[in-house]
Amino acid sequence: MTTATVAPTMVEGAQRNALRVLSTGSVLGGIAVAGAIPAGSLLAAAIADSEGAAGFAQTAGVLGAALLALPLARIALSHGRRAALATGYGIGAVGAVVVILGAVQRSLPLILIGCVMVGVASASGYQARYAATDLAHDDHRARALSLVVWAGTIGAVLGPNLLDASGALGLALGLPQLAGPYVVCVVALGLAALVLYVFLRPDPYLMSVEQRRGTTEEKPKPRLRDGIGHLSGRPRAVLGIGVIAIGHVVMVMVMVMTPVHMAHVDVSLRLIGLVISVHVAGMYALSPLVGWTVDRVGRVAVVVMGIGILAVACVLAGIAPGDDVILLGVGLFLLGLGWSCTLIAGSTLVTDEVAAPDRPSVQGLSDVVMNAAGAVGGALAGLIVLASSYSVLCAAALLPLIGLGIWVAVPSSRRISARS
Repeated sequence: MTTATVAPTMVEGAQRNALRVLSTGSVLGGIAVAGAIPAGSLLAAAIADSEGAAGFAQTAGVLGAALLALPLARIALSHGRRAALATGYGIGAVGAVVVILGAVQRSLPLILIGCVMVGVASASGYQARYAATDLAHDDHRARALSLVVWAGTIGAVLGPNLLDASGALGLALGLPQLAGPYVVCVVALGLAALVLYVFLRPDPYLMSVEQRRGTTEEKPKPRLRDGIGHLSGRPRAVLGIGVIAIGHVVMVMVMVMTPVHMAHVDVSLRLIGLVISVHVAGMYALSPLVGWTVDRVGRVAVVVMGIGILAVACVLAGIAPGDDVILLGVGLFLLGLGWSCTLIAGSTLVTDEVAAPDRPSVQGLSDVVMNAAGAVGGALAGLIVLASSYSVLCAAALLPLIGLGIWVAVPSSRRISARS
């Protein structure tokens, strides 16, 4: 093992700066993406005159995040987290412009293309959580990760509550009302890209590699098969990816159709935004507590908690009428909290088991699997509601949770493996 060339005080200072900058980017990204999610679903449904199109709009966003997860990881490995995250947010800003053009022209294909590009900003947001762990001490890894997740609370809660105001902004600019949130999206994502590119110095990933290897030599580009190879003999890392993906698919399935479920009985945009903001608060607000619990109680224990919370959320949302804002709010809050448990615990499992220089390829693979699962879930959600009902959708979302519970119960999946 080579001697570290980076002084501990430099690492601590760089980690503090990284957490500040990553958190700022998370706030801005949260404002953009959380406001765009319900607006995009409603915009697609209105233009296509079909509730099923709402699910496809969400699917397009998740697909964008999946498609660019590995390319962004490749950029991180060769040029650092700063370049990768700024690129993702920049592509998202351009995508928001495309959605606005699609809304003006009433073109569903343009809207879906724009949603794919906006989804790339989500990929940056997800990879920012891993960037927070690059320089973190092993015993504080989950807490560092959760702090960046928590920072998104402000923007993510504010975004849906700006639906009325941003809609009015859109009308004032001569645009369709539902294009207004994407005007906000352009500005917020542009600022996020700028902040990360200018201020995320030194780059946390490049510094972590230098610290461990004592060299800044160019590393090979990550490939999908690299990530798969690094998972060999690491059942806890594989479990971590499965936990992230299943928690995400359950959250997406229920969340994406909730605005349509409420709009179907003429609930106002303000109340729809309120329920979504409560959901997003569940996703992010308690994440520091979740991270602390993961570090203190254990990764797998928090996974089990997340499964239980998600199951209760599906039941409550499934029995709630479309105009029962309180019951839907409770169900969607728990949906977000259960997602937070699975995301933080699963992400920590993945990071624990893989050596630092190899992490971007595995983390990129993890995000590909997560977002691909979410894309399938979003598409199925629209089709299930179109063919049956929102209640049936919530019941269907319980099935992957049952499978995850069985997987966690298998002793071999919890075995601690030797690290490379």
